[in-house]
Amino acid sequence: DGGFDISPSENIERKGEQIKEEKAVSSAPEAEKSAEAAPPVGNGGTVDGKYVWTQSLSEVNVNVPLPGNTRGRDLKVSIAKKHLKVGMKKNPGEWIVNSPLSKPVICDDSFWTVEDGNRLVINLQKLNQMEWWDSVCTGDPTIDVKAIQPENSSLTDLDGETRQTVEKMMFDQRQKAMGLPTSDEQKKLDMLEKFKKAHPEMDFSNAKIS
Repeated sequence: DGGFDISPSENIERKGEQIKEEKAVSSAPEAEKSAEAAPPVGNGGTVDGKYVWTQSLSEVNVNVPLPGNTRGRDLKVSIAKKHLKVGMKKNPGEWIVNSPLSKPVICDDSFWTVEDGNRLVINLQKLNQMEWWDSVCTGDPTIDVKAIQPENSSLTDLDGETRQTVEKMMFDQRQKAMGLPTSDEQKKLDMLEKFKKAHPEMDFSNAKIS
């Protein structure tokens, strides 16, 4: 339909095609690894031209392309704690989106609006604001949350305790990516080392860290 504006989706798809082409051109493992490790656009993705989504730690934004000159009263949108429905009232039996959410949301703080008469923007407030989503709805294509690189500047908006938790998550994520111990695992290793020094007569060759 010419009235649909799915340019954000097309941009992301084109970017994906470029990455595939780059991988096809170079068979070097390093090139493949760097292409696969590219952070997802907007920390989100696109779903079959249905919608484009982005996220921060606290919220998910879903952009659904609509026919031109669509108004809010033309839509039927239902945001439940674990389910999302989007459709046009003129098509009562059809839904653009009708699926369980991959994670629960805070319904009272979530909302939707129509922008430019051709785009539905749904703002979903995450119930757990300390985790990344790999998809908006269950069954949708997933992104690699390990590739997400949150901007350090955004951490200044968080309170001290939350910022420490996020920084720890980011540190652990980097450590795992490099095959190194996380902060909790490092603490256990340090404790074991201290214990070994304090008890040189004991055999720790079969000691396991759990």
